[in-house]
Amino acid sequence: MNQADHVQVDLSSLTTYRESCLQLAARQLSSFRSLEEISAAIDDINVYPRLDQLSSPQGMACLDTRHMSKEDLDPAKQAILNGRVLFEHAAAGEATRLKLGIKFLIDVADSMTLDKLVEFMACGTTVQEVEKDIKIAPSGLLHLSLGARHMLQISFEIFKLAREAGLDPAEVLANQVMLVIVNQTSAEKIVNEFIAADFFGFRPQNTLFMVQESFNGLTYDGRQFAFSPDSPALLHNHGQMVMQETIDDQVFYLDPRQDWRPVLLKADQFFDILDRMDDKISFNIEDLSYLTGALDLPALALALKAREDGYRMVMEVTANSPEKPQKGGMAAYDRSLQRNVMIESFQLKGVSNSDIKYLNRNINHYPNPGEVFRKVRSQGLNMPFVVKHGFLYFQPVQGDINFLVNTLLITRKEVTPISAWKTPQDTVKAINAMFTQDRQIGFRAYARSTLPVWRD
Repeated sequence: MNQADHVQVDLSSLTTYRESCLQLAARQLSSFRSLEEISAAIDDINVYPRLDQLSSPQGMACLDTRHMSKEDLDPAKQAILNGRVLFEHAAAGEATRLKLGIKFLIDVADSMTLDKLVEFMACGTTVQEVEKDIKIAPSGLLHLSLGARHMLQISFEIFKLAREAGLDPAEVLANQVMLVIVNQTSAEKIVNEFIAADFFGFRPQNTLFMVQESFNGLTYDGRQFAFSPDSPALLHNHGQMVMQETIDDQVFYLDPRQDWRPVLLKADQFFDILDRMDDKISFNIEDLSYLTGALDLPALALALKAREDGYRMVMEVTANSPEKPQKGGMAAYDRSLQRNVMIESFQLKGVSNSDIKYLNRNINHYPNPGEVFRKVRSQGLNMPFVVKHGFLYFQPVQGDINFLVNTLLITRKEVTPISAWKTPQDTVKAINAMFTQDRQIGFRAYARSTLPVWRD
């Protein structure tokens, strides 16, 4: 299916979204006789339609942080200090590969010992081998969940930025707008963690939440598709997340004057908030580099410059390793569209990891976000398929917004590898990143002063 003119998804409500799912399945898959046939052909069904038209990306912007002056960074600093950047935190992922429960709430200091870590990694290593790579025993970390670390880091960095600018840090933090995406299983616990943590220094009315919807899978009897109540309810990937943000009564904040009652926003109210923003940045909870660098001022400065040049999405890519090439979203130039594109890995039938020269780093900027998300609302995103647990689901991707708006791909002069906590084998790397975070000058004191309840 052509990415640029995909079948319309109706985002009037979650009900119409579900109806669109049925219509899309019927329109595109009715020639198959069973889900088994669909599953066998899934790579062909999802394949990027112009795979033979792809070549290396052209005209990417290069971010050279070594040659950026204070003046170059000032627009980024001012945008944050003025509360004109919306920070989106994606914490709805189900972390099925980690199998440690809700990722946002994982406290390694409480749940891990070296022996448990070795058993958890299950890769044939010994305690002695792990001790060579690990910087600290898990119990030596601060007693903070991954989510608390994530929110405290950005709070800590904004606090320091405000103080350096001679402004009242409390006022600057109160003006920031956050959007935290959770899932149905984790919503209550994560919301309660925010309340218990006094919103990590942010203002409750400016701390927005959304519970990403889960959907039952579809059955197919060779004639029609139907949602099955007997199927597992799963997320429709991060593309559904951004589409859901544009629907009435999905985004909300907690009212401290009414016992933390959720106040639901209409889509137009959310768009009004986006219209006040110069940029919207989307982060993943598992990004480990974030734990010591939540505010990437050089990238934000570049995104703000791209905004002036008419770009409405900025996607960072990194060169794939020739020695150990990874699987992931591929940046490429589409000769038919005459522009750079980003293509998800499950659309790359027959493309080997070594053929992927540039990978998506999964950190997206949306300059003028009100304009971008109105376009998402009106046009929806491409809806690829996947068969899981014997049922049909959808897996739209956030990155496909690049097909809706003028998009700039950026690379860094100093190559930084992707660092994320996705699998058990990444856990030593995650613990080391947390240790480095704990050792930041002033971080422990800031956490202690910010959190109403502190455990040394």
